[in-house]
Amino acid sequence: MLEKLRIIFTIPELRQKILLTLFLLCIYRVGWQIPLPMIDQTQIASFGGGEGSTLSTFLERVSIFSASQLTQFTIFGLGIMPYISAAIILQLLGSVYPPLEQLKKEGEAGRKKINEYTRYLTVILCLFQSAALMWFVIMATGETGQNLTMARFENDSGELTFGWQITGILIMTSGSVFLMWLGEQIDEFGIGNGISLLIMAGIVAQMPGAMISLIQNASFELSGVFNGTVGIETFIALALLFVGVVLGIVYVTLAQRRIPTQSAKHVRGRRVYGGTRQYMPLRVNQAGVMPIIFASSLLMFPPLLMISMGSMMGDTIFGQIFTTIGDAFQNQASLLFNLVYIGMIYFFCYFWTAITFNPKEISENLKESGTFIPGYRPGKTTTNYLENVIERITYVGAGFLALVAVIPTMVSSLLEVNYMVASFYGGTGLLIAVSVAFDLVQKIDSHLIMRNYKGLLE
Repeated sequence: MLEKLRIIFTIPELRQKILLTLFLLCIYRVGWQIPLPMIDQTQIASFGGGEGSTLSTFLERVSIFSASQLTQFTIFGLGIMPYISAAIILQLLGSVYPPLEQLKKEGEAGRKKINEYTRYLTVILCLFQSAALMWFVIMATGETGQNLTMARFENDSGELTFGWQITGILIMTSGSVFLMWLGEQIDEFGIGNGISLLIMAGIVAQMPGAMISLIQNASFELSGVFNGTVGIETFIALALLFVGVVLGIVYVTLAQRRIPTQSAKHVRGRRVYGGTRQYMPLRVNQAGVMPIIFASSLLMFPPLLMISMGSMMGDTIFGQIFTTIGDAFQNQASLLFNLVYIGMIYFFCYFWTAITFNPKEISENLKESGTFIPGYRPGKTTTNYLENVIERITYVGAGFLALVAVIPTMVSSLLEVNYMVASFYGGTGLLIAVSVAFDLVQKIDSHLIMRNYKGLLE
């Protein structure tokens, strides 16, 4: 392995790409620490009950998927989530809005135009989201009496001045746009997917802190596993879980359903072309980590919404119903929460696969190129066969994602460790980090194999 790493840094082009990627990620980490000047970070950290509260857990879980720091209101407070949201919105519209669908078929020119629209939509979403966050800070200051803004930026009535509100909105918007630019620079001049690497960097950077908090609350004694204390057995269980989840993620990421294909023979002069047998690889986990991100994001809002409506209605029967439902969704170890979570993962797996995988289009492409699946006629028969195959393998992929998604809840309730620790070392955060790291290694391998070196995975 050391020899392979030496070879990587002896290739000038690959070395330049890796060093540039690391430099841009360092810039992201520096900006991640710079707070907004008008926000009192000490009060924000303790707002809503501090660590472990509903609001704190909500913001921390959002930060995992957005490469942001919402709990401290930094210049990169919105993270890269506005860009991801804009890309998802346009991708979904591309399946139902004919002009965007036509752009997708125009190749490189259409892709550049869609990227341009994505940037414009990102700026719009950033303005709305940063304005909502600033409004949240101002409203929270007025309702709770807890001053979340710095006194020198307030007017005579104790509220943040309008000028500084606009400044905060523009700073956060500029921060997210800058992160979008960083991701595009990594895509063009670095190595790996820039947006995914930013998300992975945010997850990996928070892992040491989660581990330190686990060690601080641990007693290094043989105290059992399920008795509420973090002992040596708990560390061993977490280590085994870490290895098992990593192996499972790599296995399912590489898993394919290979469909045999054969090209038709045709004669040109005295030579016979075609007739070769190949295969079409279909990934088992066709949707990637998007279903977990969608499901987790949507499940963050019901507890806040239900509890707020319950408190507004007071001791009435409807108020008690809303409060009970909110408490059930807030308790991540509850049966209701996990059933809804798993159901949403399955739904979004099939939904995202239907958006990104078009059996009819693939069938038409096979027919135009003179290729067919043995035993199935080109056209509608091939389309139906591909639909049946993708439905079956998506069911398996969704089951794996559901298992990975509920692991943090199981670990947190059974081993009684902090949920954020469990999510980093055996759940969604680990799934994203491993998937992105594996994609990065594959791209490095492509550079090595192109120069007749052995890859890192060989």
